[in-house]
Amino acid sequence: MDRGTVGSAQSGRLLVEVREEGSSAVVTAAGELDHHTAELLREPLEDCLDKGFSRLVVDCSRLDFCDSTGLNVLLGARLRAEAAGGGVHLAGMQPVVARVFEITGAEAVFTVHDTVEDALAGEVPGSGPGESGEPGESGGSQDPGDAR
Repeated sequence: MDRGTVGSAQSGRLLVEVREEGSSAVVTAAGELDHHTAELLREPLEDCLDKGFSRLVVDCSRLDFCDSTGLNVLLGARLRAEAAGGGVHLAGMQPVVARVFEITGAEAVFTVHDTVEDALAGEVPGSGPGESGEPGESGGSQDPGDAR
């Protein structure tokens, strides 16, 4: 698999790293995602979409906090990715972050995976930048057996 580091951004409270994994962009957010740090995540997500990655995997395993501003960043990326035939997959959410998604109902519109590896395993061959191979998802988690 291609594992090129695309870039990173950091403030005192949020670190964002981006890498390519096959035809997906994996965006790792570590720390606190809130009103003060949301742009540090928004910009890399938009850059990935601008480069033609319509399938984004957001690694939330090191995300300690997410408020409504952070949630809106992810929802905005999801809308853009789906308009391009892809989607945003969330992986490894900590309970405190998962609770925000549960309370707001946002968990129903994202595909959530236990790990980044699980999210990447669901990758559709031939769905790299500029190629739409993402299965049609109206939201919620998709059982891998449904794709067979």
